Amino acid sequence: MLHFQTETEQYWTEKFEITNEDMEYIFNIFLEEETPLSSHEIARRVVQHRVEQEVTALRRRIERGDIFQPKNTYGIGQQLFFPALGYKMGEIVAERPGNNPEFGPFTVIQVSFSGGDTREFASGLQAPHQLNIEGIEVLDEKPVDVDTIMQEYGNDIIYLVEERLREEEDIVYFASRYFLRSLLADVGIVHLHLAEAVLVMHEGGPLDTLSILKEIDLPKEINPRLQTFSLDYALFNDKRFDEVGPAGKVLWYLREMEPPEVTIVPEQLKYQSIDYNWQALSDEMAALEYEIDDELSNLRSPSKPADSVTFSLIFPHRRVGTLPLNSRLRHLFPTAYEAPRVLVTFVDGQTNEEIVGWVVREHHYVYGLADFYRRYKLPVGVYLTIRRTDDPSRVIIDFVNHRPHTEWIRLAVPGSDNKLHFENHKRSIGADYDDLMVLGADDLKGVDALWIPTANREPGLFELMRDLMSELSRLTPQHTVHAKTLYSAVNVIRRCPPGPIFSTLATRPEFEHVGGPYWRLT
Repeated sequence: MLHFQTETEQYWTEKFEITNEDMEYIFNIFLEEETPLSSHEIARRVVQHRVEQEVTALRRRIERGDIFQPKNTYGIGQQLFFPALGYKMGEIVAERPGNNPEFGPFTVIQVSFSGGDTREFASGLQAPHQLNIEGIEVLDEKPVDVDTIMQEYGNDIIYLVEERLREEEDIVYFASRYFLRSLLADVGIVHLHLAEAVLVMHEGGPLDTLSILKEIDLPKEINPRLQTFSLDYALFNDKRFDEVGPAGKVLWYLREMEPPEVTIVPEQLKYQSIDYNWQALSDEMAALEYEIDDELSNLRSPSKPADSVTFSLIFPHRRVGTLPLNSRLRHLFPTAYEAPRVLVTFVDGQTNEEIVGWVVREHHYVYGLADFYRRYKLPVGVYLTIRRTDDPSRVIIDFVNHRPHTEWIRLAVPGSDNKLHFENHKRSIGADYDDLMVLGADDLKGVDALWIPTANREPGLFELMRDLMSELSRLTPQHTVHAKTLYSAVNVIRRCPPGPIFSTLATRPEFEHVGGPYWRLT
């Protein structure tokens, strides 16, 4: 009975590594097929090659009689491979007659292995035995299942393949595929200028690579997949072009024609980290931080992400026309292999109209909703719902719409003292909102003028919170302020997640906890 080492766990988890011979095999695949491959495809080819190598080696050993089989006879000094021992090689050092009437005459051979280990085996045995190989065709009857190997050990094998590919200077990578630099099609400066012109004619993009290829003159005899990869690689390494497609789809855009809010983080979304004592947060505060789910809080995503998420919009995102990529939302939006910016299509849940959006992965926001917010006159604090669709690059944005009715809400008013003040005013609102976070502003330019730039440390967070608490407390008979309301107000003039705000409430004696999530100035 044959035992294949390539079907054992030990072979793939302990012995396997990418050798120079494997790399030569991979290079030959690129040379012969002229096709870029993913790390999974390369790993599978390597596994298949290893299996075929073992089968070929076994075939040769069987043909030479080098594999021990109890039915055969051998001589002293002969070297054999033993399948039952993981194909260890041993040398016959002695022999003697066997003595067992049940099996008839046979010979016992004594075999010495490396390390001084010596064992005895029966040879010339006429009785059937499971270690006998009946014909070389047995190698074709019992193939090793490559798919099973990839399913069980594929992740580790792929990791080793990727690690070795990164060490090779002639290997290039783009959008999860690898190829040889020396075999790339020659994409010169003229081709890149033509690609730029094509994108300009299409208002900057997005365009897929095939559409660009139709307009530039690469030699037709080059493998089409290699043409595509070569152009992709050249565009990716030219700062004029941005790859903006979701994972698995390559789309190109001219960087200079992208919205400025996509390439440069808007001032209202910038945050300079504030050190704070997170241990000062009570369980109630920690729960409130999780409920708010500010993208700057860097919370862990739920173990079972939902297909629909509802959240409350804060002033910076309402002002800029963005929404946060927080812990509950980020899985609903497309990601990418390399691109820092990814195009997404919003579907207006009220009208089914499409809206172009940009996922700015590095800075955790999605841009493109300013017109949507203005069209429906959505206030700060509005409840927005994001729902996934069957297409990962399309998401639905919606809210609970109703006949507008007049509500008392907090209005942010810029004061002559260069501070932000709040007043209660009636406003007509046609959407559901969080009444603890809702805000309005008639003089947006005046409010914008009060914005505290990220680089400014004055006034500090405590001074800002104290001033805003004084203003907000005047609006309620109890002179208390909910922690969420204070968080919403702070973010009108300075970007800050809940953690530092809640910690300041808990540690400064100027703030008094009056029960639940409510606070007041002492």
